Amino acid sequence: MKTFAVQVVVLVLLVCRAAWSEDTDKSRDSRPNILFIMTDQHRWDCLGANGNSLIKTPELDRLARASANFTHCFVQAPVCVPSRVSFFTGRYPHSHRNRVNYTPLDRGEVLMQARLKQAGYSTASVGKLHYYPPTAQEAKRTGFDFVELHDAVGPLDQYSDYVAWRKANDPQRDVDYRALAKNIPPGRNPYRQAIDQRYSETTWAGERTRHYIRQLADDDKPFFVFSSFWKPHSPFEVPEPFDAMYDDVDIPLPKATTLAEIQKLPLPLRLLILRGRPVYDTERERLQWMYRSYYGAISHIDREIGLIMQTLQDAGVANNTIIVFSSDHGDQLLEHGLQGKNCFFESSVRVPLIVWYPRSVRPGQHDELVEAVDVLPTLFELAGLDEPYENQGRSLVPLITDSDRRYSPRECVFSENVIPEVITSGNLDFEFIKGEGIKGVRHPDAKMVRTRRWKLNYYPGNGEELYDLQNDPGEEINLAKSPDHQQIVYELKDRLLHWLSTADEPDQIAPRWLR
Repeated sequence: MKTFAVQVVVLVLLVCRAAWSEDTDKSRDSRPNILFIMTDQHRWDCLGANGNSLIKTPELDRLARASANFTHCFVQAPVCVPSRVSFFTGRYPHSHRNRVNYTPLDRGEVLMQARLKQAGYSTASVGKLHYYPPTAQEAKRTGFDFVELHDAVGPLDQYSDYVAWRKANDPQRDVDYRALAKNIPPGRNPYRQAIDQRYSETTWAGERTRHYIRQLADDDKPFFVFSSFWKPHSPFEVPEPFDAMYDDVDIPLPKATTLAEIQKLPLPLRLLILRGRPVYDTERERLQWMYRSYYGAISHIDREIGLIMQTLQDAGVANNTIIVFSSDHGDQLLEHGLQGKNCFFESSVRVPLIVWYPRSVRPGQHDELVEAVDVLPTLFELAGLDEPYENQGRSLVPLITDSDRRYSPRECVFSENVIPEVITSGNLDFEFIKGEGIKGVRHPDAKMVRTRRWKLNYYPGNGEELYDLQNDPGEEINLAKSPDHQQIVYELKDRLLHWLSTADEPDQIAPRWLR
C-alpha cells in the first residue's frame, strides 16, 4: 500500500512539473515573441558590458553576458527619425527618404511591425515612436495594434499617453515633468528632477511595457513589443535616487574645445556646434553633473529592464522571446564642443546592440562592423520569417548561431545626414534656394564611410574629414588634406560611390516592373 501511495505522489509531482514547464514556456511550439528595447541618445560606451567600469548597469550587463553583444554597431543616421526608420525598414535613409525629424514617412514604405502583424503577430508600441504625424492613428497605420505614445517634446504633449496618465495619477500633476527641484544644496546634483520617480517617463515606459507583455503573453499569437525609452536624452533632469547615484564618482570628461578648434571644422559641422546658444565652453563642474545625470538616467532604465526581464519570466515566455536592445544614436556630451548628435563622430553614430535568444543565439562579444539595418533581417531569420525583398541589411544569424551559412563580415559601414535643421537651430522654418542651398550651405547631405581603421566624413562642396581611428581614436586630427593620405581619401570616396550605386539593388528590377 505504501509503495502504491509513493507511486501516486511521484506521478502527481511529475504531472505538476510538466504543467509548470508548460506554463514557463507557453509558446514553446510557436514562433518566438520579439521584444525590441530602444533607448534614445545612448552612447555605445555607456554600458558596463562594453568596458565602462564606472556606470552601474547590472541588468543590461547580465543580459549582454547571455547574448550576442556587438561592440561596433553603427546607425545609418545620427538623428532620431531617420535612424529609427532605418531600424524598422532595414533600409538606408537615402532609400526610405525619411531624412529629417518631424517629416512624414513615404506611404510606400512597409515597417517591421506591419510585416510581423501580417505574419500573425500581435504588435504593441510603448514610449517614444517619433513618427509624423505624431499620433496613435499614424502608429496604428504602420502596423501597431496597441499604442501608448510619449515623444517627450512640449508641442507634442497633446498626443502623449504618458502626459495624460500623469495628469490622472500624479499628485504633482501641475509640475512639468522636465522641472528641476528647488533648493538643491550646494555640492549636490543641480539636475535633480522635481517630480517623484514613480511618475517619471522612464518608470511609466517600463510599467506599460510590462503591462503589454503580461497581456499579450496570454494570447495564442506571438507578440512584438517595441519598448522605447526617451532617456538618457537631454535635458539632464533625473529623479531621486538616481540623481545621487554618482555623487562621489569623478567621470572622465572630454578635453575642453576652443572656438579656434571649432572654426577649423567643415562648415556644416561648424554651424552645427555653434547654432543657437553654443555650449562648447560649459563650466567643467556643471559638465561633470551632466555626465553624472546622464549615467543616472541610464541606471534608471537599467532597473526597468531588469523588471521587464522578470515579467517575461513570470509570464512564462522568456525562453521563447527574442530581445534586441539598442539606441537610435549616441550623444557627444561636449566632445568636440557639441552637446547632442547630428554628426559622424563615434559618440554619435556608434550604439549598443545586444541580441538575446536562448534557443539559438550563442552568448559572446562580437567586434565585427555591423549596421542598424542588419537588425531587421536578423530578427526575421531568427523568427523563421522571409527576409523582406526591399531590405538592405545583412542578417547576423550566421555569425551568432550554429547556422550552416558562412558569415561575410562587412569591410565598412555607412551613415548619412541631411542637416537643414541643424543649420537652422533645430527648426524646420528654413528656406531652400535652388543653386544656393540653406544659409550658404549647398548640398547639406553629408555621408560617412568607416572601415576598421579609417573614417571619411564627406560634406559635398564643404570639405571632408579623414580620421585614423587606430592612431587617433578621439578623432582630433583631420588628415583629409594631407598629401600622404590622398590615396586613402580616394579609396573611401570610391566606397561611398559604390554604396550609393548599389544599395538600392532591389529597385533595379523590382517585382512590380514585371507584373
